[in-house]
Amino acid sequence: MSSLPLRYGANPNQSPARVFMRGEADLPLTVLSGAPGYINLLDALNSWQLVSELKVALGLPAAASFKHVSPAGAAVATPLSATLRKIYFVDDLELSPLASAYARARGADRLCSFGDWIALSDTVDVSTARLISREVSDGVIAPAYAPEALELLKKKKQGKYTILQMDAAYQPAASETREVFGVSLEQRRNERLVTPADFANLVTANKNLPAGALRDLTVAWITLKYTQSNSVCFVKDGQTIGVGAGQQSRVHCVRLAGAKADLWRLRQHPAVLNLPFRPEIRRPERDNAIDQFLREDVTPAEKESWPEIFTATPQQLTADEKRAWLAQLSDVSLGSDAFFPFSDSIHRAAVSGVKYVFEAGGSARDADVIAAADHYQMTMAFTGVRLFHH
Repeated sequence: MSSLPLRYGANPNQSPARVFMRGEADLPLTVLSGAPGYINLLDALNSWQLVSELKVALGLPAAASFKHVSPAGAAVATPLSATLRKIYFVDDLELSPLASAYARARGADRLCSFGDWIALSDTVDVSTARLISREVSDGVIAPAYAPEALELLKKKKQGKYTILQMDAAYQPAASETREVFGVSLEQRRNERLVTPADFANLVTANKNLPAGALRDLTVAWITLKYTQSNSVCFVKDGQTIGVGAGQQSRVHCVRLAGAKADLWRLRQHPAVLNLPFRPEIRRPERDNAIDQFLREDVTPAEKESWPEIFTATPQQLTADEKRAWLAQLSDVSLGSDAFFPFSDSIHRAAVSGVKYVFEAGGSARDADVIAAADHYQMTMAFTGVRLFHH
């Protein structure tokens, strides 16, 4: 099939809409269930590239949770601690490696992953399908599905859940074209793959770059390649823990991503793990309640709903308790899709436990940025590669 009608475009008033291939070529994806929308396909095609590149680069099953053409989270399969299993709401499941990757990708930022588009690098197994089937999601793209897993997913949303199968062998043309306001733009597709050599130019006094950090910088690099610019990415143990996307100022990207990384860490605090939820409260409502519990600016109106959520009113953490807990976050990796123009981003990154950094380099203030990284004994690589994505 070379053309497929869509429900509508980016908005309901933008109809008709379709996805198609020029010439006689068939679409590289097959709809197994549901009816994808325009934004679904933007998410699907971007997220598929991300997870397939992660699989090639690291040799591990990979997953991404996409919202509005940027990843809310991305991860490769690494073992989950008991704490992470609990805060990701998967402590009652047996997880395959692929399911573990998606649990990490989804758990990175559960508020933003609500209603996500899922991309998976490997054949979807029953374990992963069971996890997906109970989360609020718009659809999934993968290279294949085990028969029982496909049947499970087809039951989601009363049979309307969108399931796409991607031709893993598909290779697009070297150049890509898009049309904006009746004007066509063409460029060479960003086919450049990450390699360990990209992190060889270590510009700081500290040149220690262990294997785990190299893996995490690779995850950050590939995530940023498919994140709306400006963007930065915090990574820990093979998963993103904070993505700052689409900001006009780089330091605002770091503040946004750093705040998400801090929230990820605070969700692991014993006070959060022991929140007295009423048993009937569902996972999305729990996510929202945890966010309120951890916010300093929670409103009286929000607190009024707590008796309906908790069996007893919890005592919020003090600022000192939060700082003490966040101080334990360490060995975080940070990637930036372009150079840091000022040292302010490094100072903010240090607050969230960043130890390893890559950026393109090439700023007039590179020396100031390096000096800031040296102050915190960070290891920083200049890659010489910009990763803008629009």
